[in-house]
Amino acid sequence: MTTGLAPGLAARADALAREFAAAAPFRHVVIDPFLDPPFLEDLMREFPPFDPRQALNETGEVAGKAVVSNLSGIGPAYARFDRLMRDPEFLELTARITGIPHLLYDPDYIGGGTHENLHGQELDTHVDFNFHPQTHTHRRLNLILFLNREWQESWGGCLELLRDPWEPDCKSVVPLANRAVIFETTEASWHGFRKIQLPPGQNTSRRSIAVYFYTREAPPHGASPSHATFYYQRPMPPHIKAGYTMQEEDVREIATLFARRDQYIRFLYQREMEFSQALSNLMLSRAFRWGTRLTKPLKRLLGK
Repeated sequence: MTTGLAPGLAARADALAREFAAAAPFRHVVIDPFLDPPFLEDLMREFPPFDPRQALNETGEVAGKAVVSNLSGIGPAYARFDRLMRDPEFLELTARITGIPHLLYDPDYIGGGTHENLHGQELDTHVDFNFHPQTHTHRRLNLILFLNREWQESWGGCLELLRDPWEPDCKSVVPLANRAVIFETTEASWHGFRKIQLPPGQNTSRRSIAVYFYTREAPPHGASPSHATFYYQRPMPPHIKAGYTMQEEDVREIATLFARRDQYIRFLYQREMEFSQALSNLMLSRAFRWGTRLTKPLKRLLGK
């Protein structure tokens, strides 16, 4: 069996499969512990330092989240973790737990890799892109391994799993070291985390490794049209209502919400313009014009 996993994990596969299938709000399983403890310690020790050059958000601005996708280049422990993720026995074990066969590993870790979030950061509730942008395979599973030796629920940053982002109920997972969450990626697998609010003197960050798995086959109920990640912008805090006297921190919170919403609108605008340009180029292409000419006789024949 694949080395590096927590002792006895493979023997728990059937029980974990039952947990995965019965979980709410959508299919997932929390595995604790996930890795052999000495292996985990090596990963925590080699975790890359925060680099602003790796902390650009989707609008190209420096933010408080750093991502390193080249896992094997970080150090020996991460090269070993990369080998584990691609190991056929590990993929077969993951398929056994999730009931999703023929899983494919992504050597480029697109969207994945090490994730580090600083104090004040949050991740808006979202559903992920559903096709690999290069291989066009179907995204089926997320695996998130946490690397935080200490974490309190009151600090925020807990992974939230929701069936509907407009409803308050969710499954919350504290991001403690050696705890892994595997969940199915669908159009209803909403997830994110609330703002990290560390107590004074707590010098830490939220650290994790994210890995995504794919299949060549579409999901059993078919695939939705290809789409990018969809974000749900959090509403105003519930305590801000008529008659409430706002404090300084409330003004900062509202300013942050409006700024993030404006950034996301700008991002959607740019994406729409890129799509419109690509569509225009296609319609003006010689191949498209020839295709239109060739289909005209067929349309006349069919009375269209």
